[in-house]
Amino acid sequence: MSASRTPGHSRLTKAHKLTIAGVATLSAAAVAFSVVPADSAEAETVAVAPVAWSQAVNGAQVKQLQGHLSAQQVIADANAKAAQVAAKAKADADAKAKAAAKAKAEAAAKKDRAQKQAASRSAARTPVFANNLDGWIKEALFIMKREGIPGTYAGIHRNVMRESSGNPMAINNWDINAQNGIPSKGLLQVIAPTFKTYHVKGTKFDQYDPVANIVAACNYAADRYGSMDNVNSAY
Repeated sequence: MSASRTPGHSRLTKAHKLTIAGVATLSAAAVAFSVVPADSAEAETVAVAPVAWSQAVNGAQVKQLQGHLSAQQVIADANAKAAQVAAKAKADADAKAKAAAKAKAEAAAKKDRAQKQAASRSAARTPVFANNLDGWIKEALFIMKREGIPGTYAGIHRNVMRESSGNPMAINNWDINAQNGIPSKGLLQVIAPTFKTYHVKGTKFDQYDPVANIVAACNYAADRYGSMDNVNSAY
């Protein structure tokens, strides 16, 4: 027997009922969400989302700042290392300069000491000669030996006595040399051109100086005659 239907109404099928129930449920949930108090757990959940996002942003900024500070620390460490290297290089250069200056000063002092010692030894080796004919000849022979000029005491003495009788201030004012304006002077009667040519360094540049006169005359005689010993007359 079929059920009667009320005019103007349609019968709800099972599918229709399920649809209506779902919509009702969703509506209720929407209503429930909208009416939940602000201090409920759901409200706290909704409020947490922006806080978590803010924390994430701040964390990124902190991480970026930490990275920036780390880079600055690396630069600072590098600068400090470079400064240490430069300071060490400067200290090494200063030490080398001081060592070089010290070595130079020591070398100069050593050279000065050596020169003084040499001068002292030379002075010690140089004998003191008498201020007379014997002393003049001996001093002349001492210099001649050093300079490699031949001659003996006897040869020098013999010619001195013949030329000037041992007078260092003797001068010839009458021979041809005197007439030509270059008189013979001194112990061995040497003229100015000969004295100038054969003068030996280290002796006085004075024709009347007895030692200088003997040495220059013997130097000339060695050049012309082989030695003053070979001279037995005017030369």
